[in-house]
Amino acid sequence: MSADAPPPAAHGPRIGVFDSGVGGLSVLRALHRYLPRATLLYAADSGHAPYGERDAAYVIARSRAMTAHLLSQGAQLLVVACNTATAAAIDTLRADHPALPIVGVEPGIKPAIALTRNRRVGVMATHATLASERFRRLVATHAGGASLHLQACSGLARAIERGRPDSVEVAGLVDEHTAPLRAAGVDTVVLGCTHYPFAAPRIAAALGPEVTLVDTAEAVARQALRLAAGLPALGAAAPARLWTSGDPDHLRAVAQRWLDFETAVAALPT
Repeated sequence: MSADAPPPAAHGPRIGVFDSGVGGLSVLRALHRYLPRATLLYAADSGHAPYGERDAAYVIARSRAMTAHLLSQGAQLLVVACNTATAAAIDTLRADHPALPIVGVEPGIKPAIALTRNRRVGVMATHATLASERFRRLVATHAGGASLHLQACSGLARAIERGRPDSVEVAGLVDEHTAPLRAAGVDTVVLGCTHYPFAAPRIAAALGPEVTLVDTAEAVARQALRLAAGLPALGAAAPARLWTSGDPDHLRAVAQRWLDFETAVAALPT
């Protein structure tokens, strides 16, 4: 458990989490560390991944579908564990469910600006995230005059979605997408997609030891912890329940490889 994480409580809430696929498991992992007594509910929309290559209307529709499923399972708090869905759909979800606490995931521009030494920061994200109005507002608020180098990583989330972040395909895409950031001389790089932390060792190796990577999963977990403090506890933690619109065997294998806690996997109802 992180040094900042609190000791386990006796009981916890039900927390619903969704992503376009398996990438949000990086956030689920952090949530489990911070809220070990919570019952975690995770919906992977792998049958429609990646969201970063879809238009906003499509992402909003799928986000609504994932939210409806998690609420039907008793979720008391929602975590949108997808940068693209946060950018495109979180305002709609908050309007749809004004009483529901909702936590989104956004590229860590603010912490990156605090960490950079040479004021050159790279942002690795999907085309949809980088093109969103929400991202533009984030940059306007927090960039503080630093030089931002935005890298749309076409194909990377899809390759990681297949479950082997150490594959030759992922390595080639990482090398392709980090080359412009190396050329720009960045010393800090934001991982702006929840899939990317699973390829962080390869990304770090490609960028070099002088470059710091910023992942916001811990910040998301801390915000969920704050919001969960006001929710009624529904009982002791149960194994995390995972659903997918893709292949349950694939999600089961990825969860076993990437998570260190018990899970139960099923297909999303059609």
